[in-house]
Amino acid sequence: MKRWQTARALATACIGALVWVWAAGAGIATTKHNLSASGPGAVKATSEAQICVFCHAPHNKSPTTPLWNRQTPGSGYTPYASSTLKAAAGQPTRGSLLCLSCHDGTIALGQLLNRATPISMVAGVTTLATGSASRLGTDLSGDHPISFNYTSALATTRGELVDPAVLTGQVRLDSSGQMQCSACHDAHNDANGKFLVMSNQGSALCQTCHTKNYWSASDHKLSVKTWSGIGTNPWPHTSGSTVAQNACESCHRPHTAPGKKWLQNAATEEGNCYPCHNGNVAAKNIQSEFAKSSLHPIASTTGVHDPAEAAVVNTRHVECVDCHNPHASNASVGALAGALVGVRGVGINGVEVNPASAEYQICLRCHGDSSNSPAPHTARQISQVNTRLEFSTDGPSFHPVAGPGRSSKVPSLLAPWTTASVIKCSDCHNNNAGPGAGGTGPNGPHGSTNPILMERPYATTGAPTTGDICYKCHSRAVIIAESPHNRSEHLRYGCKACHDPHGISATQGSATYNSRLINLATADNTPVGTPAKLYVDTVARKCYLSCHGESHSGRSY
Repeated sequence: MKRWQTARALATACIGALVWVWAAGAGIATTKHNLSASGPGAVKATSEAQICVFCHAPHNKSPTTPLWNRQTPGSGYTPYASSTLKAAAGQPTRGSLLCLSCHDGTIALGQLLNRATPISMVAGVTTLATGSASRLGTDLSGDHPISFNYTSALATTRGELVDPAVLTGQVRLDSSGQMQCSACHDAHNDANGKFLVMSNQGSALCQTCHTKNYWSASDHKLSVKTWSGIGTNPWPHTSGSTVAQNACESCHRPHTAPGKKWLQNAATEEGNCYPCHNGNVAAKNIQSEFAKSSLHPIASTTGVHDPAEAAVVNTRHVECVDCHNPHASNASVGALAGALVGVRGVGINGVEVNPASAEYQICLRCHGDSSNSPAPHTARQISQVNTRLEFSTDGPSFHPVAGPGRSSKVPSLLAPWTTASVIKCSDCHNNNAGPGAGGTGPNGPHGSTNPILMERPYATTGAPTTGDICYKCHSRAVIIAESPHNRSEHLRYGCKACHDPHGISATQGSATYNSRLINLATADNTPVGTPAKLYVDTVARKCYLSCHGESHSGRSY
């Protein structure tokens, strides 16, 4: 009786295995994984009729699960690595190593353990073609990391990852709890394309594990904009036709990604943004802004920016992602523009703010405590390269960026501005053809035809005109009517001759001489004289300048 039960159990197991092999073979028959002579792809055998034999053997003296019929590749792989990777991604193991026995291109496709000679392939093909999407090679640094222990501790440490306990659906870890190729791919089923275990429309597969902050409200998740058909296809490796359908893959590529560290579609940072933000998908052409004479130099560096870098940028650079979080960016309008949501910044006190709650905090990452800040655009009595200190509300005077200004009387202000108002850096530094300048171009300090990224001209010599940036907020008529501005000599030079538009730091300035943004320029046809007497007493309202050969010597104004 016991012998009969054993025989029955063995027969049942064999039938189960045959059913599994038959079902798998039936699923593979119409896919590129059918390498037999009946296969539908260009890569196939000349005469071999068996389908499963290219991976599996029914019998072998030392089979690897699951009855593997191919040699095991070596261990000379370059694994994925980045500063934000918290997992220990080493050499491929287990199921992923089996996949690589074909997909790394080092072992001939027809070279099987149970064949004395390799199976002949059509056109003499031995391995997957170099350059094909299917051939990953041994450099996996541009491929999604594999063969690491995906644990609850990792999900907590890394953040924005689901707990592995919830991976009980189509996306699963292997029996050892490792992330392997099989988490995303089912070698026996190509119903979803690319042998994916589920559809990746709208990056549903990616989002099974990745839960990016802010993503649910991001334009890159929700936008239904399509490619205009002009220029280069922004989505060459996907089937999606809208931004929302491509989602993560608008910027990322899970295999053989040119931008290896974060699996980006392009090796240059801006190359991931331009395909859509050149006016062919997004409504505004941002790319063209960077061809202007004054710009944020995003093309000057490549590979310098790192998400893990310090909040204060000491290795001076700028990339799109220094100001924009592509997982968060949206078109909302508020105290902080939706395009700037989810970005780190530095507060007026020099401490990191994450996320930034005000535009100036993002600007201060580079224009504050950076050690290699450039010299001021205008040489002044008080020279300061740290914009954070200039805008500090502890200073004797400052433009109200980090808080309302000190003066309760500024009669030249145009509505709706008041002495209680707070402005943004982009109120002055912006696109010369954007909405703030009365144009239809994109908003933001990407590029301008005016020096120092000014939205409107900023007179450095000669009298400012009504189009000058200062007159965007201040009434020229009121300024001219006020003493001493109504004197003819004061109309010959721009506001910058006497006023420092950012502010004066508390450690360098004086409430007596530097209120009302007084910080005299010392070059470019502006007031000159003996330094000891080159100042304006803003409390006693006396001028000690020596201008154009005339000494004011304490003249009242």
